[in-house]
Amino acid sequence: MWDDAFPSFLIGLREGLEAGLIVSILVATLVRAEARSRLPQVWTGVLAAIAVALSFGAVLTFTAASMPQTAQEAFGGVLSVIAVAFVTAMVFWMRRSARNLSSELKQKVTGALAMGSGMLILTSFLAVGREGLETALFLWTTAQAAGESAGPLTGAAIGLVLAAGLCWGLYRRVLKINLTKFFTATGVVLIVIAAGVLGYGLRDLQEGGVLPGRTAYAVDLASSIDAGSWYSTLIQGVFNLMPTMTWLQVVAYVAYLAVVMTLFVRGVRGTAPKAVPEPRPEPATQGSTQESAQESAQVSADGSGEGSAAPKPAARRRPVWVVPAAVVAVPAVVAGLFVALGRPKPAGDQTVAVSETDCGKGFTAPKPGRQTFQMHNTGRQASEVYLVDPSTDAVYGEIEGLAPGTTRDLVATVAGGTYAWRCVPASGKAVTSKAVTVTGGGAAKPVAPVSEQDLAAPLKSYKAYVGKGLDTLVGQTRALQHDIEGGHLAKARTDWLTAHRTYASLGAAYGTFEDFDQKIDGRADGLPGGERDKDFSGFLRLEYGLWHGGSAKELTGPARQLSSDVAGLRKAFPSQDFDPGDLPLRAHEILENTLQFELTGDTDEGSGTNLATADANLAGTRELLTVLEPLLTGRAPKVLPTVDTDIDRVRKLLDAQHEGGHWTPVEKLSDADRRHLDGATGQLLEDLAPIPDLLEIRKSA
Repeated sequence: MWDDAFPSFLIGLREGLEAGLIVSILVATLVRAEARSRLPQVWTGVLAAIAVALSFGAVLTFTAASMPQTAQEAFGGVLSVIAVAFVTAMVFWMRRSARNLSSELKQKVTGALAMGSGMLILTSFLAVGREGLETALFLWTTAQAAGESAGPLTGAAIGLVLAAGLCWGLYRRVLKINLTKFFTATGVVLIVIAAGVLGYGLRDLQEGGVLPGRTAYAVDLASSIDAGSWYSTLIQGVFNLMPTMTWLQVVAYVAYLAVVMTLFVRGVRGTAPKAVPEPRPEPATQGSTQESAQESAQVSADGSGEGSAAPKPAARRRPVWVVPAAVVAVPAVVAGLFVALGRPKPAGDQTVAVSETDCGKGFTAPKPGRQTFQMHNTGRQASEVYLVDPSTDAVYGEIEGLAPGTTRDLVATVAGGTYAWRCVPASGKAVTSKAVTVTGGGAAKPVAPVSEQDLAAPLKSYKAYVGKGLDTLVGQTRALQHDIEGGHLAKARTDWLTAHRTYASLGAAYGTFEDFDQKIDGRADGLPGGERDKDFSGFLRLEYGLWHGGSAKELTGPARQLSSDVAGLRKAFPSQDFDPGDLPLRAHEILENTLQFELTGDTDEGSGTNLATADANLAGTRELLTVLEPLLTGRAPKVLPTVDTDIDRVRKLLDAQHEGGHWTPVEKLSDADRRHLDGATGQLLEDLAPIPDLLEIRKSA
């Protein structure tokens, strides 16, 4: 967590020290002027500044959370760039102002003291508020970059506590710090950190579609650098340098660092160092002290700045907690109203009926933007429901399996156009509601509908691929059978791996193979006798025997059975029911199983070739994506290029683990190699995840 905490620790220390010095000087000036009664005014201003900063952070957090994903990316990117601008300005301002900070503030405090309590509150509020807002903005952007808030908040808290301790020490004359050197050293580090935040912000803008070049990578070290190692995590957390960076990120990082660091260093060298004034100001003159004391006494006695010969009746005083409570409550209430009014309309504002007869009842034209609809099934059957464009059947949102009498929220982004509800009961015809027209701007990206006819051509191509693969597999399993019958077990091990890889490359069809899959590639899990059970058959049974000293006589029966089962599958496959809807699902499921079974070594029966099976699964996934490419390109043109990059990365990692016919067993992978492979496969799965939704077959009216 420290890698995510360090940037926030540094900003908390700097901003906390800056604000703390201001407060120390304010307090010291009042104490020296014997105006301790005015100290609550300082703390009221400080408290108000803290409340505003916290409220600002809450607004940023909850405003972003109510946005669509792409809008969140763009929002975060813009704020990251703004945060970089603030931090850069702060670094240069502190470099110039550190030497004269005490004297300048003392003059402001003296002026505020003469102008009354309101001005003293305003002075402390403005002095601390700027640092508070900058800190809140920087913390929010670093939390976005880190993907979590615990580290950045912890780092900032430690920095602020340390800054408070330093300021207390300075106030008590315990510590002496050369502020010029301190702000110069931390300024250099903050410039480097800000360069990383700028790169991260630009990446967010690319992800949000604001800037181009999302897939134009200048650096792609994901396959050669362990993203989970301590050094990689530290670099990513502190400097926001990622293993994969686009050209825009790299150019912006280098340009910012070169220009800003050069200007900063030149400014430091061009100014001769001077002694840093103590934060504790010079004592006030006796006359001014007496005048202040007399003024305070007069104000305390009669509530005005004028003397009075006769005492007046004591005025009713308001409780001392009223003003501090107000300065905390007002920003919090304003922030709450901002968040509440800025969020989408509550789901209960529009309840829509779902049934064969009342589909869409209660639906009125919503306003453009992100909307939440409360879908209530008033019928007697479970139903699917879609928000569609009735002219094209494009889908904006959906709920599957809405049970009778139940209510669920459906969230969708609405723009100008025509909308209707489509209710699809478990049995019966689909019903489409009356359409409504939404006026206004905005952008909404519906999913173009896919029918069984659309998947007919990809299914035909993939069935041809599977049929050809089964033809090959029949010959390979016969060769394996002959090896074992002839007692050539060394050759049988080689031929076993060849045949098993062929079968693994047909993964998208496993749901079609029916009980043949269990016979050909079934596991011993759950069998009473385990690997020795009479019902354990197929590739894994032969693997166990070949790599655990099984004799040719013992393995001849399982080898003949495997060959027979493969021949039976080849004969049955053309007439087996292959659901076209399975194709999009398998695009994700093949490698999901790979991550669960092969990359854990769970299916290894002694050969240590799980990575070879994973490589075959990868080949099968690529073949499946090839036949689905015409449908995906028009619906999500960015998906396949991203997935292709992921597949190449996983393939390189797998290739590095075999030489000739030997593969590294999963249990012998180094920790770094295992993390690389798991991480790259996990990223591939994440990028494959949208495909089933994009190509799901949906019923039309």
